[in-house]
Amino acid sequence: MSSAREGLIGKPVSAPAIGRSFPIGATLVTGGANFSVFSRSAGSIELLLFDRVEDARPSRVIPIDPLANRTYHYWHVFVPGVQAGQIYGFRAHGPFDPDRGLRFDPSKLLLDPYGRAVAVPTNYSREAARRKGDNTATAMKSVVTDPHAYDWEGDMPLKRPWSRTIIYEMHVRGFTAHASSGLAESKRGTYAGLVEKIPYLKQLGITAVELLPVFQFDPQDAPAGRTNYWGYSPVSFFAPHQAYSSRQDALGALDEFRDTVKALHRAGIEVILDVVFNHTAENAHDGPTQCFRGLDNPTYYLLCEDRSRYANFTGTGNTLNANHPAVRRMIVDSLRYWVSEMHVDGFRFDLASILARDSSGAVMANPPVLWDIESDPALAGTKMIAEAWDAGGLYQVGSFVGDSWKEWNDRFRDDVRDFFRGSTNSVCRMADRLLGSPSIYGQREREAEESVNFVACHDGFTLNDVVTYARKDNQQNGEENRDGRDDNRSWNCGFEGPTDDPVIERLRNQQVKNFFIATMLSAGVPMFVMGDEVRRTQRGNNNAYCQDNETSWLDWKLLSEHADVLRFVKLLIERRAMRDVEHERRRVSLSQVLRDAKYTWHGVKLGQPDWSPVSHSLAIGAELKGEGVLLYVILNAYWEALEFELPAVGNGTEKWRRWIDTALDPPHEICEWNKAVPVPGGTYCAGARSVVVLIAGEEVSGCTAPLSTR
Repeated sequence: MSSAREGLIGKPVSAPAIGRSFPIGATLVTGGANFSVFSRSAGSIELLLFDRVEDARPSRVIPIDPLANRTYHYWHVFVPGVQAGQIYGFRAHGPFDPDRGLRFDPSKLLLDPYGRAVAVPTNYSREAARRKGDNTATAMKSVVTDPHAYDWEGDMPLKRPWSRTIIYEMHVRGFTAHASSGLAESKRGTYAGLVEKIPYLKQLGITAVELLPVFQFDPQDAPAGRTNYWGYSPVSFFAPHQAYSSRQDALGALDEFRDTVKALHRAGIEVILDVVFNHTAENAHDGPTQCFRGLDNPTYYLLCEDRSRYANFTGTGNTLNANHPAVRRMIVDSLRYWVSEMHVDGFRFDLASILARDSSGAVMANPPVLWDIESDPALAGTKMIAEAWDAGGLYQVGSFVGDSWKEWNDRFRDDVRDFFRGSTNSVCRMADRLLGSPSIYGQREREAEESVNFVACHDGFTLNDVVTYARKDNQQNGEENRDGRDDNRSWNCGFEGPTDDPVIERLRNQQVKNFFIATMLSAGVPMFVMGDEVRRTQRGNNNAYCQDNETSWLDWKLLSEHADVLRFVKLLIERRAMRDVEHERRRVSLSQVLRDAKYTWHGVKLGQPDWSPVSHSLAIGAELKGEGVLLYVILNAYWEALEFELPAVGNGTEKWRRWIDTALDPPHEICEWNKAVPVPGGTYCAGARSVVVLIAGEEVSGCTAPLSTR
């Protein structure tokens, strides 16, 4: 046995120190490091230390004695002399018996589930982790870290109120990878590159970046010849993705990520991470063995009745067993780590409804892991956003468990798109979305910001493509256009794809601005995706998860090409940031806000809204409580101009002033809030497919700009 093991993995080291079961993972202590890993079913486990990440053989092999070095199901050992930067991994011995759910394979090097950093060899091979045989030389490896060695210089999470939050969903690499970013090549597509562009984010006015997955993921988990670009393929829940670092080593990636968080905080911008606690990169039964599968397959994953197969509520081949006590602990420990040691401000949970499933896949009324997350004192005040559905058909928008979770509102996306493309039966739904979706959230007596409102996100068409394509075009993905949503609720404005026709381009610009108004003026938390403010296109690809190229990257030349849209969005955000948010301080629910609000519905005639299925227009009058400002919003999704009656203001001597009219040519379609243009007469002609916002009140002053004509 000894000689066989030597031939496979190197020479064993005798008489290891016992170590401790807690804390889990690799922890530096006086004189060395303590290693602890969970496995209920392993027969034996070995710790392997490496000098270099590409080494095919470890420099040391440390058997973990199943009698002396095991407490409960925790295997632990103290290794003297270990310092930060030490590269390591595990090998787990046990039965390979898929019918019992056991998939031990001692020829595979395994990552530490609690590893705080991951080193990736230049010749990394996912295929070597999948096929039979030793994969040591080409495997990712864990790295010992010292989280307390970093100087945060007094930085802490910002804890900005939800009511003052505007989210910018972005991809770390895609934000600066394009040559037009103007960055040095070494910084393009990195955390450091993001830091270079913070002035742009600050000028834009957003208050939080929501980063697509930055946990270490497997870039090779993609169709042949392509790359997993989005990052929804995790191999570690504690380590930042190394490839996003401009530095070459895993510890450098750790510091660069923290530098980025610190720099964003100094600019007043929060950091929200898109986290994937629903599946891993190990995929289905024929996938690679990288970590969890090789340590304790039936603990970490939901298995079918045929235990050789994985339950697949994610569409990716496997589903994490999130409500198992050991996995629950790992998830909460991960969140605590990213908040306490990495200073992030919040999390958006991908396919969060999976966390409501038990070990059989059944939906639980009170899922322990969700209540663990919500009630954990270390996470109190941390922003938590749920994508409240999964790929197995569970849909919980409006009913996600918990008292404080916010939810991605995909019905906002669909209904706003429907309204502006002129669909029937859309006016009532549009009105509901403007008020924070009370038909979805009002019954729960939750705050007005429970709904995270968006018209486009990373998954689906960009906002430009919503108004440019009637059909998806995912041929680049290599799946014969079968992937991605077919129901996009899009309208191409009369021509499929890009065009030089100025009439169509003008309409597309107008529609994009209409979508931004709906997002920024509606009750809830506004969110938009990187580049939508300058009409970034993916050329009709609505599932660009494997497109690490100019299809997905932000082309910075668009800032000048679509400067009018960028200016429009900036002014919208500027006003959004000024609004009164007293209701949040008093913890007033959405239903109470609506009961207290002073708003009225209208059609082209005052007091006569048209709620019929064939209606395409609506007007709402509102008083901005505490600001002394009256608002009159006209939404005309009809294909012809409509004349709307205007209510009298004050004693009838005051005039309405025009802040926005998307039917006007730039720069007259929006002005600075305190430079709104007086509107003559008692009616307003709203152009076809336009939004008009009129304002009045003591706090509104006029401007000398002329009233523009269409």
